Amino acid sequence: MFNAFERAIAFRYLRARKGERFVSVIAIFSLVGIALGVATLIIVMSVMNGFRIELLGRILGLNGHLGVHGIERPISDYDAVAGRIRGLPGVVSATPIIEGQVLLTSEQGGASGGLARGIKPEDLRARGLVAQNIMEGSLARFEGDDSIVIGTRLAQKLRIGIGDKLTLVSPQGRTTVFGTVPRVRAYTVVALFQVGMQEYDSSFVFLPMPAAQTFFQTGDAATQIEVFVSDPTGVRAVTREIRAALQNTPVRIVDWQDANSSFFAAVQVERNVMFLILTLIILVAAFNIVSSLIMLVKDKGRDIAVLRTMGATRGAILRVFLLCGASVGVLGTLIGFTVGLVFCLNIEAIRQAIQSLSGTELFNAEVYFLTRLPAVVDPKEVMQVVGMGLGLSLLATIYPSWRAAKTDPVVALRNE
Repeated sequence: MFNAFERAIAFRYLRARKGERFVSVIAIFSLVGIALGVATLIIVMSVMNGFRIELLGRILGLNGHLGVHGIERPISDYDAVAGRIRGLPGVVSATPIIEGQVLLTSEQGGASGGLARGIKPEDLRARGLVAQNIMEGSLARFEGDDSIVIGTRLAQKLRIGIGDKLTLVSPQGRTTVFGTVPRVRAYTVVALFQVGMQEYDSSFVFLPMPAAQTFFQTGDAATQIEVFVSDPTGVRAVTREIRAALQNTPVRIVDWQDANSSFFAAVQVERNVMFLILTLIILVAAFNIVSSLIMLVKDKGRDIAVLRTMGATRGAILRVFLLCGASVGVLGTLIGFTVGLVFCLNIEAIRQAIQSLSGTELFNAEVYFLTRLPAVVDPKEVMQVVGMGLGLSLLATIYPSWRAAKTDPVVALRNE
């Protein structure tokens, strides 16, 4: 597309000589602006992707894709109901659980609110998000009516460890002649888990199913059936199948999209707004290319006239200045692409280094729900960002190049 003559002239114009440094400085700022815009856009989009995927994995890994709840009373024939649900297409597992809000206290004087879940020991051991993230203790001791599994952050808050007692206080007490008395029961901590999400690590506790049934006084019943499906995005179709299979059983079905719709909608809106704002950085850099090329065309008016009189066509002049502007845009985009990918691949190490140097916490788990900064690079999105950077850079060169090609050599030489 560009011959050797056009490339030589274009790259000669990009090298500043005495008296032309201002134009060169503007071109450098344009290159830096495009590189920063592309890199920042790649980093932010990757972090937002990672944030969404991590949250989705943590929330769904511990809560299930949908829950089948009893209406007005617990599900008494929970094993039969769970068996019918497991036989449906698209269902991976169906686990009966008992769930209730409790107050957690320790002998060391700590207290915290929490969510207690009763689950069969074999079902908890099959729950990969918990079983694969046991920091201390073992799930082998999770059995009987005196064991409990808690998160590491909760253990730190209450200042307890393996073998210590954790007391659960239920707000739904038992009625006596002296009034309602809260139910209180102490359990031995047998394992500590850390799933990486602050909300779960600091508030969730697991009890064996029989112990939870005794504590919450549900009898031989479960408060819900927690269901995992093969495709979380197709959970609505599975919900319809479950309704049809349990049409004679009074249940209420809540899927993860209903339970977390506002949260994930907010994440998506924030992601779109950040994309729009950061795109403006590239757009501003593209306008810098326009201004630098217009100034370059004005400064090179005499050179253009000489080239035209020597036989250079208007197309050749157009391509020379297109190459000048495109070189800045392509180089800036490639630099931004490289910096963005390197940053994403090492983002946690960079965060730790900056945090150590500054002495401040850059990613508070209590605010962002996660204990690490995630980044998931989507190749399709990266290509879109790179294409946008190249496209805007090319568009920015069209008008100045056309103006250079339209230069009348006679007028240009007369004005010198």
